Amino acid sequence: MEEIELYERSDKDIATDLGRRFKTYRIAIRMTQKEVAAQSGVSVMTIVRFENGEGSSIRLDNLIAILRAIQKLDGIADAIPDIPASLYDMKRTANITNPQRVKKRKDEK
Repeated sequence: MEEIELYERSDKDIATDLGRRFKTYRIAIRMTQKEVAAQSGVSVMTIVRFENGEGSSIRLDNLIAILRAIQKLDGIADAIPDIPASLYDMKRTANITNPQRVKKRKDEK
């Protein structure tokens, strides 16, 4: 899936594709749905629904648990990466830790 193509697809289509990919990996590593359920603590029915494209509302904690069970957590942190510090933020932070002196105007007390 290319990044641009993702924005043209519906949420349900993306969830269905993720379920299909999950099933492919699970089968490739020779795990049954029951084994994934046992290792992840997620019900077999949730896994079945996810793999069949009916799991568009799978809970995030369940998704993480089943990905962990098939050793596919790599890259999940990239879903929402840390925001890199910009030069503006670095300059603003520097001024907070090393504030510049502000002179009062003559008419202020």
